[in-house]
Amino acid sequence: MNNANVKDSNNRKIRFAVLGCGHIGKRHAEMIKRNPEAELVALCDVKTKQELGIEEYNVPFFSTVEALFNSEIEFDVVNICTPNGLHGEHSLKALEYKHHVVCEKPMALTKASCEAIIFKSLQVSKHLFCVMQNRYSPPSVWIKDVIEQKLLGDVFLVQLNCYWNRDDRYYKAGGWKGTQELDGGTLFTQFSHFIDIMYWLFGDIYNIQAKFGDFSHTHSTDFEDSGLVNFNFVNEGIGSINYSTAIWDKNLESSMTIIGSKGSVKIGGQYMNEVEYCHIQDYQMPTLPPASPANDYGTYKGSAANHHFIIENVVDTLKGKTSITTNALEGLKVVDIIERIYALRNKDNTIAQNKKHNTEVKPILI
Repeated sequence: MNNANVKDSNNRKIRFAVLGCGHIGKRHAEMIKRNPEAELVALCDVKTKQELGIEEYNVPFFSTVEALFNSEIEFDVVNICTPNGLHGEHSLKALEYKHHVVCEKPMALTKASCEAIIFKSLQVSKHLFCVMQNRYSPPSVWIKDVIEQKLLGDVFLVQLNCYWNRDDRYYKAGGWKGTQELDGGTLFTQFSHFIDIMYWLFGDIYNIQAKFGDFSHTHSTDFEDSGLVNFNFVNEGIGSINYSTAIWDKNLESSMTIIGSKGSVKIGGQYMNEVEYCHIQDYQMPTLPPASPANDYGTYKGSAANHHFIIENVVDTLKGKTSITTNALEGLKVVDIIERIYALRNKDNTIAQNKKHNTEVKPILI
């Protein structure tokens, strides 16, 4: 962004259009309205305002992407809050029309799609923000500082546990959630926030091994509801991700346990919002600020309600005051890690199908 653009943006509000007005889209719209330096100027969804329950937002409303981008309304940023499988397409469209993009997680469903989005953003010199709001939770901010200062010494082992409830109250017939094309899988929709935190703290992984199961969602989703994944970190240590959405009635926990040469830490609670254990050599645990509550959708709950921090970061970045909290390359890496994990799931499915048809298969070396 050149100096003239920075000067101009500092003298006015940053104008936002929200594409996709479901639960998360409404959250974006509300946080934009509450920010004194932001302005909500347009909404877009295939459903009506009445169906979505967003009559309170008195801004132009469009029922197609084309109508939004071809309108005469001027806006700086498009917030992509559509189903996962449309994030890539809609981000590219917004960039083609020379708008900055705020993309909900995941950035896309394939690494190749992420690369195309990043390439386009560089072509048109526009910012690409990836929404990973759990980075703003006080335990996340604290543990990032602990890791960067190497207070735990050498990191030996990291265990990420994500156990949530997602039943028929969530996977409703006829919806996009649970479909391979638009949802993509449990790790993309439910737990990519926590994979992002793991990558943010410890970097990339390799030597991935995994097992998957579908225990209570065979009638409602196209993919697994549970998995056990283990791997090596490129930097140091070993790790695992154990996850399930087959938990009865309500969420159990999202936790991260870290074992190092100079101490151990466990961050837990339902949304990785509490420090449950901290024992580090010559270190006293500080008192952390209270964490934001989880996004509450009535019959189920999601990750921390930190979207006001996202909008604040977008505004401040475009006004030249700061830098992006979660940049596009980090968003790509989360998708890349999940895609590599799911490559093993797809191989498992191929073996199972071949065995079912009595076809001889060779063992897969991981």
